[in-house]
Amino acid sequence: MNVRATVRDHTLGVAAALSTVSLALVFAAALRVVPAEAIPRAPTAVVDAIPHVNALVSAVALVCVILGVREIRSGNVQRHRKLMGTAFGLFTVFLVGYLYRVALVGPTAFSASPAVETAYTAILGVHITLAVVCVPLLFYTLLLAWSHPVSEIPRTNHRRVGRVAAPLWAISFALGVVVYLMVYVVG
Repeated sequence: MNVRATVRDHTLGVAAALSTVSLALVFAAALRVVPAEAIPRAPTAVVDAIPHVNALVSAVALVCVILGVREIRSGNVQRHRKLMGTAFGLFTVFLVGYLYRVALVGPTAFSASPAVETAYTAILGVHITLAVVCVPLLFYTLLLAWSHPVSEIPRTNHRRVGRVAAPLWAISFALGVVVYLMVYVVG
């Protein structure tokens, strides 16, 4: 049996396994399970540039998700696939950079007036929650799209789950940019 057929027959299980591994990596980095000294260190300028690059990556990914939704609504399946695949690739780039930086230096501190700190904490909390919720939804919809011919997609849960995943993903990207602006522009 080939990989695509196996994924098609076990999409939910594969999505669950990939989600578990991905989220374990995220939490391991955030909790600094691996000592920073054990991680190869890039030059300081590279590590310092990661949040700025990630903000740009998130903004471009947000545009890709919005355009991807627009394209599927207009019936352009191929552009939808390319845009959503690009958004997922950008998300992966973001995540690798974010995890690398957090594993090395920990989370970025934010201090401001109590009201601004409260708003920041709320926005960050919603952003993180949506990002975590989106991971299994994204894996599931992308695996359905990858493992089924286009003609079969309407008979899968791709559309139903995608209608939930896409706006949550877009909001998470948008809030990530807001968090960046609060930390690096406002703060």
